[in-house]
Order: sequence, then C-alpha cells, then structure tokens
Amino acid sequence: MSEEVIEKIAGTAARSVPGVADLGGDVARFFNSVLDRVGLDEVGDAGRGVSAEVKGTSATIRIVLVIEAGHVVQEVTEAVRAKVIEAVEKYGLTVAEVNVKVDDIELNTPPAAGA
Repeated sequence: MSEEVIEKIAGTAARSVPGVADLGGDVARFFNSVLDRVGLDEVGDAGRGVSAEVKGTSATIRIVLVIEAGHVVQEVTEAVRAKVIEAVEKYGLTVAEVNVKVDDIELNTPPAAGA
C-alpha cells in the first residue's frame, strides 16, 4: 500500500478525534487557507499534517495537529494514536510507531447564541 494512501487513512482517523481542530503546522495551514480562497480547497488537503513511511507491511506515521482549547493535550494525542493505529491496521498493515506533535491550540470559540 502506498504511503499516500496511509497518510489519507491516518489523516481521516485523526480528524475524527474530538479535540482535534486541524492538521498540519503553521506553514501547511497557511498555504491551505490560500488554496481555499482561490477555489482549490481539495488540493493537498487529504494528507496535510500527516506523513507515513511504509516498509513491507509495517508503517511509521507522523502527525502534526492543532487541538481545540479546553482539551487535555495528552488525552487528545493518545486518542489520535489509538484511532490511527486502529484505522491503518484494518487495511492489513502493522503500525510500528505513531508520533503525534501538537503544533498549536485553536483558541477561536463560536459566538454565543443571540450575540
């Protein structure tokens, strides 16, 4: 299985974890916002913030994420690790390692109702 496919699977799994606001470091998020504004919002988004190295049937995955304010970093990163391992191993690969780096905290809160 290609590294790109593993990156997409891992990215989808990581995004599904409560407390994950976004994936990718500052530069990746900046370029993605530019692509969104010019109507190319599908370009490069699927694997953003995720890199994978596959050797045989074993994968090593690195994820950079932004967590939502108010969530415990260790709980979110452990949940991301578990979800990514579960998702990738469903495709017959063994996950040797999942490294999760928190790059930022999303402080934006939705406006209060009626505001």
